[in-house]
Amino acid sequence: MTAIEGSVVLVTGGGRGIGKALVEGLFERGAKKVYATARDPRTVKDTRAVPLALEVTDPASVAAAAEQAGDVTILINNAGVSMQTSFLDSPVDDVRKDFETNFYGPLLTARAFVPVIERNGGGHILNVHSVLSWIGLAGSYSASKAALWSQTNSLRLDLAPRGISVTGLHVGYVDTDMTAAIDAPKSSPVDVAAQALAGIESGAFEVLADDLTRQVKSGLSADISVLYPQLVA
Repeated sequence: MTAIEGSVVLVTGGGRGIGKALVEGLFERGAKKVYATARDPRTVKDTRAVPLALEVTDPASVAAAAEQAGDVTILINNAGVSMQTSFLDSPVDDVRKDFETNFYGPLLTARAFVPVIERNGGGHILNVHSVLSWIGLAGSYSASKAALWSQTNSLRLDLAPRGISVTGLHVGYVDTDMTAAIDAPKSSPVDVAAQALAGIESGAFEVLADDLTRQVKSGLSADISVLYPQLVA
């Protein structure tokens, strides 16, 4: 278990959506300092947070952030993109963009901040996945989140002996800019953030933040037609 009270946390994509709610929730739970990162740190409006420029796909930017935030004990990998790609019809560069941000971004930040967290006595990493980690309905976005899920599972094994716990957050539609055009039930970012932070404090391996996510995960052990009924003639 990891105490948030008194901790120093870095949240990628901390200026809006789930990231903004995470920053607010961290302060409510007593975090000592929160670095809220964004490509443009001026978009971070919470005056309690430390705005920090970060492009998670740029190794130099990640290294600079790790140098500036040398007191971090908890890393939250929240930054993500969705290019809405089709594997057959979209430009391959768009497929790569999903992977560069959603898979390689958290990998770069983990590699940079694990030594920092370890040096500070251990701590926690939270990776924000998606229900689409488990169902291929969104092209390369689904694939990149599935790859991040696998990365998280591997990191959990690698980091446990080093005093760093790892939690994966899986969630369906959340009421953010990314889902503005989607007409479907959506979770509140504040509720999702609260569940995620409770997962950190309880040492949960995974947090399933809504009924849809729990339903899809339960279907992984069933015949593939359960998750993909459109395949059944």
